[in-house]
Amino acid sequence: MSTEVNVTEPTGLPPFELFQECDACPEMIVMPPGEFMMGAIPGESVNPFDIYGENAGMRKRGPDEPNIIPSEHPRHRVQMDIPYAIARNETTHADWMACVEDGGCTHVPDHRVLTPSGYRELGPQHPVINVSYLDSLEYVAWLNGQVGAEVYRLPTEAEWEYAARAGTETPFAQGDELTAEQANFSRSASENLRGEPMPWLLDRYMPVPVNELDAANAWGVRHMSGNVVELTLSCWSEEHLGLSSDSAYLANAVAPDSCRSVANRRVAKGGAYMIAMDSLRPARRFRPTEDRRRGFFGFRVVRILEGSEGVQ
Repeated sequence: MSTEVNVTEPTGLPPFELFQECDACPEMIVMPPGEFMMGAIPGESVNPFDIYGENAGMRKRGPDEPNIIPSEHPRHRVQMDIPYAIARNETTHADWMACVEDGGCTHVPDHRVLTPSGYRELGPQHPVINVSYLDSLEYVAWLNGQVGAEVYRLPTEAEWEYAARAGTETPFAQGDELTAEQANFSRSASENLRGEPMPWLLDRYMPVPVNELDAANAWGVRHMSGNVVELTLSCWSEEHLGLSSDSAYLANAVAPDSCRSVANRRVAKGGAYMIAMDSLRPARRFRPTEDRRRGFFGFRVVRILEGSEGVQ
């Protein structure tokens, strides 16, 4: 059951409490305090092709050659020192259109996907797609206007990965592999990557509504793996910055001209409905430019809680 929250006072809510503080606000789940190991364990990726990094050989690796994707390393410990809650679901098309209709969002995204049988219209509870990082900032500003405080923003990649892992260190929060009921991803792409049939998987060819599938991790956050790739606040880097705290990741993301040196690219996470299982790992990182709109890009928000300042 959702809890009504007075945004002008500290919430004091316990970890994993679910709340929604205004009619237009998303359902949020309070994240527990703690720390985690950010990034991939060496050899975690089952991608057999050597295609990442400066010295990539564009070849199939041998069985005794672990795949170490540079952008997922070095693995390092991060202290989560900013109290926050994360949206239970990806931002939906209905959420976005409420912002459009109220004058807060200027972009009306195409809400169709191209499938083998032609274009398919998506519904109000599907994740919003065809939105960019810059578009998402309009939604965040509008949402903060609804509650009268600068408390909502995009997550840093540390906040996103901490919530996605839900206390685990396995490749996925659910274990070493995912089922078709735990996440929305591509059977054919997974088979092509591994070079073997995987008949227990599915090709849905499109996102599913945010409340479909058994897609919640142990902390109750849904579709952190699969469905749509999720934009974050963090600037892209060819390797992890190795910062020791969430507040350090936030400071890096919001510094003046923070992403200019990397061609205004931000980190995106989580994988999507049309890609292989391996790219749904919480450690996996993508690098869209800030203005890039695609039919598999979406986002979710975080809310800063008592004891820290909200930064867009």
